[in-house]
Amino acid sequence: MNRILDIRSDTVTQPTDEMRKAMAEAIVGDDIMGEDPTVKRLEKLACEIFGKEAAVFVTSGTMANQIAVMVYSKLGDEVIVGSQSHILNLEVGALAAICGVQARSIEVVDGHYDAEVIENAILGKGIQSTDTGLICLENTYNLNRGLIVTTENMKEIKMIGAKHKIPVYLDGARILNAAVAEGKDVKEFTKHVDALQVCLTKGLAAPFGSLLLGDKEFISKARKMKQRLGGGMRQAGIMAAAGVVALENMVSRLDEDHKRAKTLAHRLVKIHEGILEITEVQTNIVSLNLGFLSIDGKTIQEEFLKQGIKVKKIGDKSYRMIIHYQIKDEDIDYIADVTEEIIQRYKK
Repeated sequence: MNRILDIRSDTVTQPTDEMRKAMAEAIVGDDIMGEDPTVKRLEKLACEIFGKEAAVFVTSGTMANQIAVMVYSKLGDEVIVGSQSHILNLEVGALAAICGVQARSIEVVDGHYDAEVIENAILGKGIQSTDTGLICLENTYNLNRGLIVTTENMKEIKMIGAKHKIPVYLDGARILNAAVAEGKDVKEFTKHVDALQVCLTKGLAAPFGSLLLGDKEFISKARKMKQRLGGGMRQAGIMAAAGVVALENMVSRLDEDHKRAKTLAHRLVKIHEGILEITEVQTNIVSLNLGFLSIDGKTIQEEFLKQGIKVKKIGDKSYRMIIHYQIKDEDIDYIADVTEEIIQRYKK
């Protein structure tokens, strides 16, 4: 194997040649002053795709998430989040440290948000209770699973939010994976939330940025929060140009990643029944449990690396493999063959 197959994440991708060309030729201006035409083009395109009034280009999904919380909540509010969500587990405690809110975490079973559980988590108006300021969903759910939250489930949660006059926000880092996998227009998902963010750097392979979307009032406030966090950019069109290519050309091919992930999962199940951490691979993420091997988790990871494969360790002996545009059919065969070799060598 001459090259390294990095399947730790779909964020490790290199920008396409078309993205590099677009970045080199981008027409730019001062984004803080609202004068970058390429950023404006990206934001307009995003509004058309996701069905929202306005959008703002930000540096990352984490920044987008925290801006949304800052806009929708006030100091001391509670925010309802999934217990395995990115916003709770992988944003360095920003809900408390930056936004000044506390998290009320709920279990999300197999990518399904229980409406009754969410409604019961909404705090009352007693003298000792704070307010529930926001309900945060994530789709696809869970960084290590890629589970689709259905449109029906999202609609159900939006109704709970409306009933209690609480906004619903979507961390839609991989929402396009969900839409493509379900064969639906992404608007069928996004119409059930007040605002959302989508990452350009994951399955879409852009080298930079996320988009935060909502109504005009929300985005006007979001731009202020972006600036407060140091997210103001100058000639940002260089980065936005890659995002335009990502939204125009990389969405339709996401199904290739899903098919390859499912092919890999089928191969692995034939090698060892029960190897998958979830029974069905729904998008581009395959999670393995290799607890039945006789070596420790770090050594397992090292064995993969010796064969030119980088996997992400997500548990004691659990690993994540994410398929992206740089992983081809022959690579799937190789990954499966290496996994089988490791299993045969170290199986208890």
